[in-house]
Amino acid sequence: MAAPIDVTDATFQSDVVQRSSTVPVVVDLWAEWCGPCRTLGPVLDKVIGATDGQVELAKVDIDANPGVAQAFKVQSIPAVYAMKDGKVVDGFMGAQPEWQVAEFVQRLLPNAVESEVDRLIAAGDEESLRQALALEASNERVIVALSELLVSADRVDDGLALLQRIPESAATRRVSALARTGGAPSDTADLAERLDALLDTVKGDDDARQEFVDLLELLDDDDATAVWRRKLAARLF
Repeated sequence: MAAPIDVTDATFQSDVVQRSSTVPVVVDLWAEWCGPCRTLGPVLDKVIGATDGQVELAKVDIDANPGVAQAFKVQSIPAVYAMKDGKVVDGFMGAQPEWQVAEFVQRLLPNAVESEVDRLIAAGDEESLRQALALEASNERVIVALSELLVSADRVDDGLALLQRIPESAATRRVSALARTGGAPSDTADLAERLDALLDTVKGDDDARQEFVDLLELLDDDDATAVWRRKLAARLF
């Protein structure tokens, strides 16, 4: 198993840009003070290490290497980018569960062949997802996708029962939040309006507080989520 490489502003060109012409390189932008970075780091190490050198991992401390951070226009961390032939080909932000990281890395493997389960998940309909579940009963991607589909179809109990098969994660919390709130707001402005309206009642109303927390699970913006969490804390304490 190849060890991750600690990359600096000075070595980024050779260790990442040039190296990516030979093998896909995943760049993990992190900092010592970042809690989610410490959660994601071991997952990246494990998943990429399991590729036996078909994908390599480069870690960049953005505090010590602002040049790399500026090149990627980093606004929040952890931020992860995949590079091939000197170009960014994929990426994600925020800590992700292991199955999502594995899916991300799988797409980078040379001559990656889509599995039957991958094909069924991509189809996305209930029949296909149930076929995938029959093939891999504990596959988190399948369970989350089918659960979300059932919840969206107002079959909430069935959807939530499926989630009991797997450990809690950001993906399962999101589906549970969808079930409790009746669906995500149509856009970010609507979501922010609902959050703002709930702030005055969260301290004395358990239902309002739960709805507020659920809406945060549906907010796909780490910076905005942090702002709303601070507002919630200010009202509660």
